[in-house]
Amino acid sequence: MSVKGQNNAGVKIPPATRIVRLSGDYGTSDFVMRRGARLAEVQLAYESWGTIAANHDNVIVVFTGLSSSAHASSSAQDSSRGWWEFMIGPGKPLDTNRFYVICFNSLGSCFGSTSPASINPQTQHAYGLDFPVLCIEDIAKAAHHALVDLGINHVHAVVGGSMGGMSALAYALQFPGEMDYLITLSAASRALPFTIAVRSLQREIIRCDPQWLEGRYHPQQMPRKGMMLARKLGLMSYRASQEWRDRFDRARVAPERRHGKMFEMEFEIESYLEYNAAKFVSNFDANSYLYLSHSMDLFDVADHGGSVNAGLARIEAKKILVLGVQGDILFPIEQQRELYNGLKKAGKDVKLIEIPSIYGHDSFLIDADRFSPPVAEFLGQTWPPSSSHARDNIHAASC
Repeated sequence: MSVKGQNNAGVKIPPATRIVRLSGDYGTSDFVMRRGARLAEVQLAYESWGTIAANHDNVIVVFTGLSSSAHASSSAQDSSRGWWEFMIGPGKPLDTNRFYVICFNSLGSCFGSTSPASINPQTQHAYGLDFPVLCIEDIAKAAHHALVDLGINHVHAVVGGSMGGMSALAYALQFPGEMDYLITLSAASRALPFTIAVRSLQREIIRCDPQWLEGRYHPQQMPRKGMMLARKLGLMSYRASQEWRDRFDRARVAPERRHGKMFEMEFEIESYLEYNAAKFVSNFDANSYLYLSHSMDLFDVADHGGSVNAGLARIEAKKILVLGVQGDILFPIEQQRELYNGLKKAGKDVKLIEIPSIYGHDSFLIDADRFSPPVAEFLGQTWPPSSSHARDNIHAASC
């Protein structure tokens, strides 16, 4: 598949990215979204690792969090570090010696998939706010259709963390007979009031930036200040206070890095937030952020049966692993227990693991030592890996 497709102006697409153009919905050339709107000429960006089996029975689908591209791991086509480097590769939990792992950039995201930053074929301008309301179910459905267009009708496992975990649940709800195993990490059946409030405030901050221009900004003139503030607020909810305390305490910014201005950054934690927000803003589209953030608030497993338990009962995976983090304030451990209890009540083969990590919600992206073993063992792999080469790979990935 060629990387060339719709133009996502001003957005960086990783070099190993490939494109699949959806053939449309059943009976129509358009992609029909959950709330009834239609998208023409939809494409999804993806990367893959490993070799697909002749009967396609070794496929693992990875769904991403809100801000990630499809570049989950390094490869011969792109040697740069992926966002889940410790999880995907030879001898790693998603072992590419056994599995064909494919990661899709979400519908609505700006790293190659059709999104608000893409060119609308009807106007030849970026969609902006003409992009339809996006739901998590649309993200899962688009990935499913992309798999079908790639000749894959059944997958061994579906895996996702955070928004990706919601997408994995939506996949299992909409296509219950087309997967064997399900793994969710720091996910939830629906957003709680606190998380809705945080994301709503983030979206309001972006929309209050004068540079946002009702979503009609030029890609080289993004609402940078609003995006940076929204990202800083997000970082505060992604991590845990213990990590901040252990990592920064009350360390001050070095005198040579100050300018003598009133209210300038004085603490290293402030500098850290500024650096990470600036790095994020240089790579992500503001409208895509708004749409993806909103889709998480809209998602509710109860919409698929009248209650959360009724919705979870629709899932037909042979085995399910639910991983959660103690101290996660964005998707609290109680929400992982809700998933487990609902699935258990429905008679599903489900396992819950509560992980004590100081990294909060982002632990599944950082804490290789705690997340690698349960994922590997769930997929039938001896852990730690027996070969020294595989052990070295894992150690390098977690450093």
